[in-house]
Amino acid sequence: MGAFAGSSVSKIAIVLISVGVAIAVVSLLGHVGAFMNNSSMVACFICILIVIIILEILTGAVFYVFRSRTAILQANSAINMKARAVINEYSVEKRHAINRIQEKFSCCGADSYTDWSRSVGWENHEAVPDSCCVEKTEGCGQDKAKVHTKGCIWAIKLFLLKNFLWVGAVCIALGVTEVFGVLVGVCLCLDIKGKSYENLN
Repeated sequence: MGAFAGSSVSKIAIVLISVGVAIAVVSLLGHVGAFMNNSSMVACFICILIVIIILEILTGAVFYVFRSRTAILQANSAINMKARAVINEYSVEKRHAINRIQEKFSCCGADSYTDWSRSVGWENHEAVPDSCCVEKTEGCGQDKAKVHTKGCIWAIKLFLLKNFLWVGAVCIALGVTEVFGVLVGVCLCLDIKGKSYENLN
């Protein structure tokens, strides 16, 4: 995907993975604190979780306010430019990636299958790569009536949009869970401190 659509797609994945790892580490801190009845660790867990929630709210607010100027529009433009350039060049080192994308997303070319007739790297302008075919067989790209007509840019954007909707839904569910985690953490912390006072008495 990165070879075809550029590094902006992989950057989104890296950010999501980083956030997931951070939340997993914070959750582990809360679990250990609860298991050991350590009010300091639980309090630390609560504080970090509150900071994460505030950062998530601020990020969401900034993203909403500046949504017309955000990285999504830049990523959109980058995907368009990169995909068209990759199809036009059709370099040896990226051919496998291009063919995999066309097969996976049932698409052909960047904007449409006609891109192959203008590609500098693709020599046979009367045909398309076999990876464009609806049913892939040897030499099937010679018959343009048997190939996918939609371009891969549209197919990739549709794929990203579907996944962004899932990511958004997961983020909302995660936010609700984090608030619940803070409330449970506060109750647990108060309970641990209450037991400590009873033991001292």
